[in-house]
Amino acid sequence: MNANRKLMMLGVAVVLGGMLLFLTCAPQKPEPVRTGTIADGEIDPAKWGQVYPLEYDRWKMTKDPKPAGKSKYKKGYDKDLVIYDKLSEYPYLALLYHGWGFGIEYNESRGHHYMVTDQLEIDPSRTAAGGVCLSCKSPYAAVLEKQLGPEYFKMKYIDAHAKIPKEFQELGVACIECHDNKTMGLRLYHPAALESFKFIGQDPAKMTRQELRSATCGQCHVTYIIPRDQNMKPVGLFFPWQGSKPGDISVENIIKVMRKDPSVIKTELGHNEWKQAVTGYPVAYIRHPEYEFYTRNSTHWNAGVACADCHMPYIKVGANKISDHDVTSPLKTDMKACQQCHTESPEWLKNQVTVIQDRTVSLMFRSGYATSVAAKLIEMVHQAQKDGKQIDQKLYDQAKDLYLEAFYRVNYINAENSVGFHNPSEGGRILGDALAMAGKAEALLRQALTKAGVEVPANVNLELAKYLNKRGIKPLNFKAEQELKDPFGLQEKLTPAASLGIAAAAPTPAAPATPKAPAAPAAPPTAPKK
Repeated sequence: MNANRKLMMLGVAVVLGGMLLFLTCAPQKPEPVRTGTIADGEIDPAKWGQVYPLEYDRWKMTKDPKPAGKSKYKKGYDKDLVIYDKLSEYPYLALLYHGWGFGIEYNESRGHHYMVTDQLEIDPSRTAAGGVCLSCKSPYAAVLEKQLGPEYFKMKYIDAHAKIPKEFQELGVACIECHDNKTMGLRLYHPAALESFKFIGQDPAKMTRQELRSATCGQCHVTYIIPRDQNMKPVGLFFPWQGSKPGDISVENIIKVMRKDPSVIKTELGHNEWKQAVTGYPVAYIRHPEYEFYTRNSTHWNAGVACADCHMPYIKVGANKISDHDVTSPLKTDMKACQQCHTESPEWLKNQVTVIQDRTVSLMFRSGYATSVAAKLIEMVHQAQKDGKQIDQKLYDQAKDLYLEAFYRVNYINAENSVGFHNPSEGGRILGDALAMAGKAEALLRQALTKAGVEVPANVNLELAKYLNKRGIKPLNFKAEQELKDPFGLQEKLTPAASLGIAAAAPTPAAPATPKAPAAPAAPPTAPKK
């Protein structure tokens, strides 16, 4: 009996001892192995890469050209090493943008690696506005703005660029612009974004992680205004979001801010950045409004899909799951990002993208050429006035207002980089409105010219060769082999080829991409201004 009791007590002691050992010596929750810490304000991605090598290696891949032939409309920087000229792809843009940098050289974008490099290599008219042009291209822009204040915006681009440490003068987007160095949590970095999100009632410090997975992209993939002083010198940068709200940043409201509608914005500063040469009108400009376009009630946005879900999907590297920092279009990776949610084949998914983009491009041609016709009629009106003709002012004023509304809508969709896919129904609505407004403007202008005794041809000669050839200091010419055509073949009925005025010249060989930027860009001319 005593022996049994001793054995039982021994057993209890062993069990209790085992439990105590388990509870006191259990391994802690697994933590990722880190090889170092990241200092506050550290911009060098290589230092971040010492701690997060997998993400860093993928980020470096934004330098590499992507497989050719994957996307019908957004070729960007593929393995054919061709830089595609948007003014040759969409010739009406050369007419509408004639008068400043985008009408001289305007290329399909390359990867994030080339953000600053592209500025150094492009015609210097594109950076004529000054240091402000670095604001969404270099992580050092925020540093320069803090150090130099308003002087940063107006100083010459080459002078502002020279203030970046030499080893980082070609550095594009960097880790610090999206991540907190202590927690790796997402955050906003650029001063203009931190202020502008407040226009729509959002505090960047209180955004959810999923909101930030789009908002961090929305620091740069947005349109913006460079307000000017009386001498047309840049004095700042902001997003034209006054009067809008989250999920509803409409093109209508953006245009109201640009046109200084007192119902949404009051300012003494000028918002017009350049003079459109064909019409003579001072105008503003809309740039890459991906965030505004996508978040305005699109199907994927309403489903809770963030920019990073499609352009930075989760991938497996060895035994690790990471967000892919080789940021690119899902088309370039055979729709793998889409198959995280969709069960259809890559071929089926790609076809859906192409179907949407075909319809968008068709409407881009309809509205773009209709707006160009209106612009040439305005040019005719101004010439008639110089010749002493009396033009009905009421008809002219109505036409001018409608023309500008059409122009900004055409500008908006042509600047947005998804060719309609980010929000197909909104894209169709905007281009449909642009087409209607341009058509009404044309009718009013024809009426005004007829009343003044000016004969107007049925098909207005757009004289596109005048705007497409001998552009800038290089000089650049129309590349017929890059011109896109209406996928439905109907544009010829509306603007016959003979009325386009594109001279039948020998095709210009496509220029290969230059892998290395020059040490310093050429000094920008005084005009045209950005």
